[in-house]
Amino acid sequence: MSRLLRALILLLAVASCGTREGSAPRNLDNACAILQQRPGYIQAFRATERKWGLPVAVQMATIYQESKFISTARTPFRYTLGVIPMGRQSSAYGYSQALDGTWEEYQRATRSFSARRDRIRDATDFMGWYMTKSRDRNGIALNDARRQYLAYHEGHTGYARGSYHGKPWLLRVANEVGERAVTYDIQLQRCRAARR
Repeated sequence: MSRLLRALILLLAVASCGTREGSAPRNLDNACAILQQRPGYIQAFRATERKWGLPVAVQMATIYQESKFISTARTPFRYTLGVIPMGRQSSAYGYSQALDGTWEEYQRATRSFSARRDRIRDATDFMGWYMTKSRDRNGIALNDARRQYLAYHEGHTGYARGSYHGKPWLLRVANEVGERAVTYDIQLQRCRAARR
């Protein structure tokens, strides 16, 4: 086997072991491991915390629930007759799973016309903007990950109407988001990666 061919095979093997940008970090249960694997995240989280007051742990818990930190996450396809694809369940996309219309509203309101849902900094800024509106419209504290998630999922009007009360699965998920935010917060207080 030629040296060039061996070098090429070795390069491909090493490249396949690396992480793809936009793919999920390996240990999603550990905030410090996430930040060590994706050092660019902490700058995005801190920028949103400074600008909007939204705690890093709330941002991380919401992104975990919405996209598992996959930048290009989309909702599944709907199928007719079980086999014919009929489009996606919604237009939700990216880290924050923002819908097309809500994302466009954010872009207009913040004049962030070049913002993209698959960029962590833009996605966290969107979450800060949206959750600040939830605080202002519905009186939800920015550190209340459970209630913020309910408003994030149901929309400001849906939350105000209490539409989540008839959705036991959503109440369970919101509780999980709240618990994850507490866990992430405890981990972040102990990890060096969060202090960068």
